Amino acid sequence: MTASLTPGTTRAAASATFSIFALNGLVFASWAARIPAVTRTLGLTSGEMGLLLLAISAGSVITLPMAGSVVARLGTAKTVRLGGFTAAFGGLVVAIALGLAFVPLTAVGLFFFGVGIGLWDVSQNVEGAEVERHLGRTIMPRFHAGFSGGAFIGALAGAGLSALNVSLTGHLLAIVALVCVSMVFVPRAFLPPAVAASTAVTPDATSPAPGPVRGRSAWTEMRTLMVGLVVLGAALTEGAANDWIAKATVDGLGTSESQGAIMFAVFVAAMTAVRFIGGTFIDAYGRVTVLYASLGASLAGLLLFVLAPNVWLAGVGAVLWGAGAALGFPMGMSAAADDPARAAARVSVVSTVGYVAFLAGPPLLGFLGDHFTIRWALLAIGVAVVASILTAPAARPLPASEQATADAEV
Repeated sequence: MTASLTPGTTRAAASATFSIFALNGLVFASWAARIPAVTRTLGLTSGEMGLLLLAISAGSVITLPMAGSVVARLGTAKTVRLGGFTAAFGGLVVAIALGLAFVPLTAVGLFFFGVGIGLWDVSQNVEGAEVERHLGRTIMPRFHAGFSGGAFIGALAGAGLSALNVSLTGHLLAIVALVCVSMVFVPRAFLPPAVAASTAVTPDATSPAPGPVRGRSAWTEMRTLMVGLVVLGAALTEGAANDWIAKATVDGLGTSESQGAIMFAVFVAAMTAVRFIGGTFIDAYGRVTVLYASLGASLAGLLLFVLAPNVWLAGVGAVLWGAGAALGFPMGMSAAADDPARAAARVSVVSTVGYVAFLAGPPLLGFLGDHFTIRWALLAIGVAVVASILTAPAARPLPASEQATADAEV
């Protein structure tokens, strides 16, 4: 029996998915905003805190490659709950560890936080791709705009709580409670598992598949890896701006720290705005055309920001940079999920590539910045963006006859 959906059910699933993306961003940014306070509480140097933060990266990078298999077996709603509750458990451990000022226990909590975020990330993107498919229009960028908006709210909340001298333990416990309550109720509106299963087709596209398609690993598929390269450039340029655009503004242009923060806000605002409206352009002109335009704008904005002689031109560069960085990651997720029968595995691969670039790229730029200044070091991002431009055709939607072919030629 083929499952069906009402328009109301699909809209509810879209709203729930948007909420899960926004919550993800809020949780991550709430933690990131309190990192200086964590450093002070634990009595760590900046370098020691950087090593501690690797626990999050380790948890996520270990989890992401296997997250697709978990989604295929449990479904998106159960997996996002598993990720959310695991992240909440990690947050609870961190709250206890900070109360004790015990670094090793903090590392354990951050590891579980990273594991949860990894599961959460893949499952929300798979659900977003399913919702997009049933709506029949591009909406994935808007989900990622939800993440950006949630991150903005989380950063403001973290800064406000810090200014009010709210304890780290109390802050983290509130986040844990919010995540747990949300994970109980919000995923109930996700697409029914039977509907998702009915969209998974066998290679001959003649009958529903009884379960996840088994075969060669998505890590050996040429198209999937090339889509990963598209996402790598987009993720690196976004992650680098998050970590370094404010400092590059202060050090390279001699501005105040508040002006550096404003430059970061300009970047985030441009990226969020384009993510809200980007689906219209993708539907009108196609993924590849929009990718070329987006990545080209990102490269132009990066060059203008680095080479600008004053803060005003650098601000124009930041707008172009943020607008160009907005759509690469969500379009990569949509491309990875073109074939619903292989969506979970392929989204897992592309998410892993993007996440590693997002996490590993900024520290590498910091190392280059020690030798060339951080503003000039940002030019290294351009190499990854050029690679993404060259592989952009891989994101072209798969024809129906190729949807079950793992290594379709691009």
